[in-house]
Amino acid sequence: MLMNAPATFIQSYIDDLNDALNQLKPGAALTRIQAAWLGTCLTGILLMNSVCWAKFERASLGDCKVAALSWVFRKASIPWDWLLRVSVVLILKRYGITEGVLAFDESDRARSKSTKRIYKVYKQKHKGSGGYVNGQTIVLLLLVTSSITVPTRPKQRLH
Repeated sequence: MLMNAPATFIQSYIDDLNDALNQLKPGAALTRIQAAWLGTCLTGILLMNSVCWAKFERASLGDCKVAALSWVFRKASIPWDWLLRVSVVLILKRYGITEGVLAFDESDRARSKSTKRIYKVYKQKHKGSGGYVNGQTIVLLLLVTSSITVPTRPKQRLH
């Protein structure tokens, strides 16, 4: 799959996001380069089913370099807090959601005994062996409303 330009619905979403950002907080709108970067990232996530700069570079046939993609993420002055707020408001308005309950689920993910390059890894008790492993806690935040159903799967027991 080639990634030459953002998908049309992603570009439309970014335009709406930028307009809402400008209305909510004047001066917080994304620059042309930031909007293009966000479009590339969202399209890459959609096509690759992953957040990986190297995959994005390969899919764009080298038009988007790993160094440039990661630099914008790390160094650009993108108003992330406002971007999250406006994104949530746009989605709620789009689907007519006016009330709901926030629920969260957290689970521990064991990684390995030697993890030097994985972010936020800490020692966890490993129930299977009785020892310790390095791991992360993954937290999932869900909005539960009357208009959507969140499927759940019961935990399986291993014998």
